[in-house]
Amino acid sequence: MTVKLLEKLPVADCSKFLHRVVDGLCGRNQPQMEDYGSRWTVTEWMELLDTLSVLFCSAVGRRCSEEEVKESLADLDSSYSSAILSCLKARHEDIRLALVNRTNCVCSAQLQDFDWQLKLALSSDKISSLQMPLLNLSLDVKEGGVVRPVSLEMNREELHTLISTLEAANKVVLQLK
Repeated sequence: MTVKLLEKLPVADCSKFLHRVVDGLCGRNQPQMEDYGSRWTVTEWMELLDTLSVLFCSAVGRRCSEEEVKESLADLDSSYSSAILSCLKARHEDIRLALVNRTNCVCSAQLQDFDWQLKLALSSDKISSLQMPLLNLSLDVKEGGVVRPVSLEMNREELHTLISTLEAANKVVLQLK
């Protein structure tokens, strides 16, 4: 589990960071990579946020006991696992309400349809020799009963990050079922 990445953060800053992760789950301001970017790479950042989100959601959604949560954090230094347990106890109701709101789809967006195209970036004759593949992704997103189109253009690295995020989100959904 990539929760071990949390140990790159000083113990003193851990509690504040964990509460901001829960804030993000609840639709408030989540931690920003700019504030912690020197500690983790982009991939590590995404993995850590996804792992902590899954941990908080599954612990509350499955009604895990403190012992079960401790077992899942066995590889983690005790100071960090204590901080996670403390945050989980303090924010249990907030997380539960966020899960209820998500399952009822009251505030969440739903993907209706998607389309993709692959092209090469050819903005000038010098740059055309780079042959950088880009992905154009068109999404139809339903928010509040209104379907709106969203278009994204991504390079290979951005696409990999998107796929990793979607896979982590799928894991959360599967664990909640």
